[in-house]
Amino acid sequence: MGKIGEKSVEYKELAAAARGNMGPWCKACPVCNGRACGSHMPGPGSKGTGAVAARNFEAWQDVRVQMDTIHEAYDADTSVELFDRRLSVPVMIGPLGDVKLHYGDKWEMEDYNSCILHAAAKAGSLAWTGDGMIASIHESAVHDIRELGGCGVTTIKPWNLDTVMQKLELAFTARPAAVAMDIDAAGLPFLKGFQPPAGPKSVAELRQVADACHAHDTPFVLKGVMGVRAARKAAEAGADAIVVSNHGGRVQDGVPATAEVLPAIAREVGGDLKVLVDGGIRSGLDVFRALALGADACLVCRPFAVVTYGAGAEGVTDYFAQLARELRDTMEMCGARTVAGIDAEMLAL
Repeated sequence: MGKIGEKSVEYKELAAAARGNMGPWCKACPVCNGRACGSHMPGPGSKGTGAVAARNFEAWQDVRVQMDTIHEAYDADTSVELFDRRLSVPVMIGPLGDVKLHYGDKWEMEDYNSCILHAAAKAGSLAWTGDGMIASIHESAVHDIRELGGCGVTTIKPWNLDTVMQKLELAFTARPAAVAMDIDAAGLPFLKGFQPPAGPKSVAELRQVADACHAHDTPFVLKGVMGVRAARKAAEAGADAIVVSNHGGRVQDGVPATAEVLPAIAREVGGDLKVLVDGGIRSGLDVFRALALGADACLVCRPFAVVTYGAGAEGVTDYFAQLARELRDTMEMCGARTVAGIDAEMLAL
């Protein structure tokens, strides 16, 4: 599974195809860098000044890689072991909560989740499904993950504990690759007034969630960790993995880019749990940068929404193929035969 589709439509073409299918906010830019959407919410923008999504993207561009082509010729293997599965590439599709509200009327949330789940599985990877204010979103996602033999990660928002446990019980029936909680969704403005409200969770509360997952042999992932202190709390709570994420800037303005905080977090807890990262990752080169800074794998969200609006499931598999091709090229140019061989010495720091 080291290689997926050599020939595919490029992201720029898929974005161009999406422009006639999007709502008023997302511009389906040739490069999804967070600038055009700014602070538009609803829409794919960021909170406040709208600067954090752009900062995420720019921070990866400031990470320089070190070329080294003095090695035997090989075809780099982009596959990685994660959640007891072999993924073709260390990239998964990040979760969205309401694609119709933020991106346009072409897709209902249930249909979007179904599309990305099946397309990601075809590409040899995983999609993470979003949780929303309508119960059918979670229920439909669980149905599709069950149909795919557990090939998917269901994300549950930090509702009150009773609601979380109810959603967990349904999720476990699909035997998903993992269950995640986007703990930083506590800051989404349109969830604060909803009943039951989403909000912060204590270590003790998260421990209950983790224990429930472990009782069903399911890894528990906490998404939305942005500092060493929070990472230690996640480990204390029993998380098996974390996602270094600022929710694309949608929950708090003025925070660092994920690339800026990733190295310290990986050094602190990387030996104890899997460290994933999202936020502004747009190319296979960016994936390489993230892995060299200490991540085990990456999540990409906004661009997958764009390619789904542009070409449906085929757009998803094409973008996976592009990311894999770009990652493989960078690995071969920097001397990494396997994903495990990517390290900080391959960066020009």
